[in-house]
Amino acid sequence: MRRSCLMLAALFITCSAASAFAQPGDVFLSPLEIATACAPPPSLDDAPPHALRIIGSQDPTPRSLFGDRDLLVINGGTSAGVQLGQQFFIRRTMTFGGNSVSRGAKTLGWMRVVAVNESTAIALIDHVCGGIVTGDYLAPFVMPQVPAAAESNETAGQPDFNALGHIVVGNEDRQTVAGGDFVLIDWGRAQAPAAGARFAIFRDVGVNGLPLASVGEGVVISVGSNMALTRVTHTRDAAISGDFVAFLR
Repeated sequence: MRRSCLMLAALFITCSAASAFAQPGDVFLSPLEIATACAPPPSLDDAPPHALRIIGSQDPTPRSLFGDRDLLVINGGTSAGVQLGQQFFIRRTMTFGGNSVSRGAKTLGWMRVVAVNESTAIALIDHVCGGIVTGDYLAPFVMPQVPAAAESNETAGQPDFNALGHIVVGNEDRQTVAGGDFVLIDWGRAQAPAAGARFAIFRDVGVNGLPLASVGEGVVISVGSNMALTRVTHTRDAAISGDFVAFLR
């Protein structure tokens, strides 16, 4: 592995700096698209069992915390399907308390492969969402698709109380969120909420005889197998994990 990394470093040094740091096809992302790309994926699943991982950096001083424009070493190359120019999300599994129950993944940024051999690759960090460390895993990069409804807080339709969902967790494993924040809700493809679908947020105040209290509104960004990534567009009070969501029909 050490010899492979040395050979790869030599290969990277021979590449032109312009081709490494100004790849053709770079696309400008709006602030909302960047925020969407930095949000968690719509899933509570753990990292795939054979996910590629970061094993270090191209730095003369060994370190385990990395930032913007750093060159990172990946523990897989062409034999694992890695290709020059390929982009990856950098993620880390979030767990509940000190145990191994997955609460989904935290997105830490994304990077682009600038050198690769059969067993190892070097990638340049294109954007940082949070502190990146050795052992973080990679997932294929997908350009964020932001529905037009995500930028407005217009409310249309009436809430459907026949099938309520719940707020599960916010970005950065937060339990309390406000307008503009991203949250996961426990409605996936089985409930078929489409991107752009709007919903209202309610809370049971725990007082007999009182109806659910209106907390705010939100919009679906993307849908996974058992979760949906959503953006809270407006709140009258902080929304919290466990609050109900009802789609607007």
